[in-house]
Amino acid sequence: MKKFNIRKVLDGLTNVSSATPSQPLGVRENDLIHETLQSEHFQLCKTVRHGFPYQPSALALDPVQKLLAIGTQCGALRIFGRPGVECHCQHESGAAVIQLQFLINEGALVSALADDSVHLWNLRQKRPAVLHSLKFSKERITFCHLPFQSKWLYIGTERGNIHLVNVESFTLSGYTIMWNKAIELSSKAHPGPVVHISDNPMDEGKLIIGYEGGIVVLWDLKSKKAECRYTYDEAIHSVSWHHEGKQFICSHSDGSLTIWNTKNPARPQQTITPHGKQPKDGKKPEPCKPILKVEYKTTRLGEPFIILSGGLSYDTVGRRPCLTVMHGKSTAVLEMDYPIVDFLTLCETPYSNDFQEPYAVVVLLEKDLVVIDLAQNGYPIFENPYPLTLHESPVTCCEYCADCTVDIIPALYSVGLRQKRQGYSKKEWPISGGNWGQGTQSYPEIVITGHADGSLKFWDASAIMLQVLYKLKTAKVFEKSRSKDDKPSTEIVDEDPFAIQLLAWCPESRVLCVAGVSAHILIYRFSKQEVTTEVIQLLEVRMQYELSDLDSPDVGGDQTQVAPTSSSSPSPQAAATPTRPSTSSNNSDHTRDNVPCLKVRSSSLKQSAGYQVELVVQLVWVSGEPPQQISSLAINSAYGLMVFGNSTGVGVVDYLQKTVLLNLSTAELYTTNDPFQKQPRSPRKSRQPSGGLCDINEGSATSDDRCKSPTSDHRDNSFSRSRSSSVTSIDKETREGITALCFCETMARRSEGGGVQPALWVGTSLGAVLTATLSLPPAGEQRLLQPIIASPSGAAVRLKGSILRMAFLDAAGVFQCPPYEQWYEPNAAEEERTRRRRGGGLASPSGGGGGTGGGEVEKDSQFAVVCSEKQAKVLSLPSQTCVSKHNITETSFLLRSDVVVLNSGACVACFCANGHIMTLSLPYLRPLLDVNYLPLTDMRIARTFSFSNLGQALYMNSPTEIQRLTYSQEVCENLQEMLGELFTPVETPEAPNRGFFKGLFGGGAQVLDREELFGETGAGKAPRSLAQHIPGPGGIEGMKGAATGIMADLARTRQALDERGQKLSEAEEKTAAMMTSADSFSKHAHEMMLKCKDKRWYQF
Repeated sequence: MKKFNIRKVLDGLTNVSSATPSQPLGVRENDLIHETLQSEHFQLCKTVRHGFPYQPSALALDPVQKLLAIGTQCGALRIFGRPGVECHCQHESGAAVIQLQFLINEGALVSALADDSVHLWNLRQKRPAVLHSLKFSKERITFCHLPFQSKWLYIGTERGNIHLVNVESFTLSGYTIMWNKAIELSSKAHPGPVVHISDNPMDEGKLIIGYEGGIVVLWDLKSKKAECRYTYDEAIHSVSWHHEGKQFICSHSDGSLTIWNTKNPARPQQTITPHGKQPKDGKKPEPCKPILKVEYKTTRLGEPFIILSGGLSYDTVGRRPCLTVMHGKSTAVLEMDYPIVDFLTLCETPYSNDFQEPYAVVVLLEKDLVVIDLAQNGYPIFENPYPLTLHESPVTCCEYCADCTVDIIPALYSVGLRQKRQGYSKKEWPISGGNWGQGTQSYPEIVITGHADGSLKFWDASAIMLQVLYKLKTAKVFEKSRSKDDKPSTEIVDEDPFAIQLLAWCPESRVLCVAGVSAHILIYRFSKQEVTTEVIQLLEVRMQYELSDLDSPDVGGDQTQVAPTSSSSPSPQAAATPTRPSTSSNNSDHTRDNVPCLKVRSSSLKQSAGYQVELVVQLVWVSGEPPQQISSLAINSAYGLMVFGNSTGVGVVDYLQKTVLLNLSTAELYTTNDPFQKQPRSPRKSRQPSGGLCDINEGSATSDDRCKSPTSDHRDNSFSRSRSSSVTSIDKETREGITALCFCETMARRSEGGGVQPALWVGTSLGAVLTATLSLPPAGEQRLLQPIIASPSGAAVRLKGSILRMAFLDAAGVFQCPPYEQWYEPNAAEEERTRRRRGGGLASPSGGGGGTGGGEVEKDSQFAVVCSEKQAKVLSLPSQTCVSKHNITETSFLLRSDVVVLNSGACVACFCANGHIMTLSLPYLRPLLDVNYLPLTDMRIARTFSFSNLGQALYMNSPTEIQRLTYSQEVCENLQEMLGELFTPVETPEAPNRGFFKGLFGGGAQVLDREELFGETGAGKAPRSLAQHIPGPGGIEGMKGAATGIMADLARTRQALDERGQKLSEAEEKTAAMMTSADSFSKHAHEMMLKCKDKRWYQF
């Protein structure tokens, strides 16, 4: 018997393991392609955030720097300056921001949070950071006040006490105003939380304190006692001073305003109920809703302004929220679209002891920001230059296109100018602080957002800015129901039937394809001329699923036809005539058949310059079952073809000839002996087909889910694009849906004639990639007359999970853009339209009828990249051998995958459901980047995440905001230069002149030495248990954020070395300057000595 030797076995294993990763699958060493992208080219970090701050809760203004700050309920801060200058920050705790206070013209901001913490932000760097924090442990913060040019912050609490914080050191003062000392000793009731604190404009030593219970106290800071108390029987919401310091106004919970004289605490000087009905018998007006805030602003040459929010009468049911402006005898009620969160008045001076001269009001609404011009009649609003209308209708899909053609942005801007509303204020936007960044990034970027109301918005996203260019309303193509009762019974969603679901856009040809939730597709062309379309071209497609035998293992799948004219034609190339749908034919109370979900308008359509509809494609009901929603979409302007897919099959439309070219089930795309074909399982036997037709909805969403709107909560909680292999069921496995589509020019097999051929690649939910070759007629008139021949070629490869993306590389590994047609004016003369130029791609579309390119190809000269939810593979064409394979994830699944171009190379970029963002090299799929960025907590992220070229990506992080990020090391390094400056050196305006007599008799503003009163020497130390001081990270600019990994450490080290070298250089320069100065001094001293050595003392 031969002796077993374990050592030889181990040596063998070692040799095998060391040899496996040396070279990719099926590639000889001489054929290896040099991959230009390496791991050092990648780094992940957030860049900017656009849109309206989600769930705003606080507002602040720096009137000197002209900056605006908004805090939110999730602890975010957004700071706005001039258009294009904005910044996003986030509190680590995520607690709601209850109040913001600028250190006016100091480049700092104080934020108070609902978790009873106070933070000091440094705004003198491009990415603001927290310098200090103070966490209260025994009392809850309700109000903060920071006087202009003071370093002492007043903090009011729920218990009614007031504490003082030094904003320089963020330490508590021993000086405290206790509630029981502020109110009368005879009063036994607690006055409630502090709702207002402000100092007298003319006497800094007098502080007014408003308690929620209805008591206002004038506190003398020096004597540490209450000077006056003003009591009213209604709760107080806010207080505002007259600039002379002799009067103040309070707003109350019964909708009334009380004006008090500081010398007369017995009763208010005047009581006003702005929206209350005045009874004839002289009694109190009827109570109204609470006035949540009031501001009292004076003018030098006219009546004061009293501006308030709330206070409407209770009988105004259904009336929109209002801002009321009272000026003299006139009262203007300005209705708002959303509830008012807060408002601030913009004034000519930051000093509270001078005439305010208000000129505008900034109103923060729950979903909008409005600035009202007070200086013009009618109080018009300013045109808002910020991209805050992103959520005007909920965003349902998003596409990002970086480095697109240079002429597309000017073209969209020119047609978008005509859509601008009129009636805005003629003055410039008043918030104009900060400076733009100095970045050199100059390539054009466009973001397209699809919305629930059927509209699309095109945004210029170049140079980390965002500006709306053009808006397209797709709902104009359809008839609108006037009421819910008038809604057609064929609609498949309860609300938002026009919502956009998918986009396919060709920037070069400016052809746009849009798919909506009602199983409708619209094809648009861009024109600079206005046209009137008398009849909208319409194609109706009937996608029908037939089963000949439920128990048969070789079920063919969907037998699909075109409706209504070609229902008897067996040919998949049968065309549908572009006729108007007959909604009454074959339709009864119980069965809806051959009718679309939406009704195309029958009247003429006036189409302005911009995108104009060319063709409408609608899937129709089949035997009482609604059509399945579109799951994938692609368009190619060089071929004049559009392809769509859903859970039942695929359809190809020739939008030039207005015909349906192909209408097949997924199973019919396989060839008879296809090794990759999976036999579909039999559906549940409890459901018997009716009349030979299987229920078209079987295995998909239930009727309740189907009727949900894409903007409903259900959409955010369940990802229904058949991507997730982790939630598959028996029903979903019975049907192989279409999940990815791609037009291309590929190398055909020798058995198919070889050469370059136009083709369509189809990815399915079961991981198969199916191909079909396209035979195109010659360009010109023949293209419009001769049919296109499409021939299914079977499956090319199968991967784990649903197919997400397919792309192609040439023999050198360079990304191949699909062929496209250059844009031409569709409404121009016939001679000009014939001059069409095609460019891009491996080759122009084939001109011959056979569709084969130039002869046979001896060896593989093209790569196909296929990415699924689980894997990525690269195939060599035309042999279809696997060059490389990478298992991206085993425990999770990909939500988005794209082949992108970066630094003259191509890579696969992936976003995984577990939050990882990864990149893989091409063609050998080496991992280049893997960062745990953002766990999937909201399906909105999955639905809107979009990669683009040059290392750019974005997603909707909230219903109102877009977060942009980069995975490019070059962009990360240049980000600091691209970001704008928030703080700019501005001279503080001069204080108001006190005048000769006021200075002589002491009538001007009284100054208080707060340091002597509140400092440690005068007030002592505060108890340590009251609040904990937490030093902030606040420091190194640009190093805070999402930068991770080795490159981030290298960047930090590099910056530290640069700073050290800079300091050494400065020290060397100072030393050289001191030496020069010393030499000069020695020389002058020697000259003086020589000059004076022979003089007598009296000669000096």
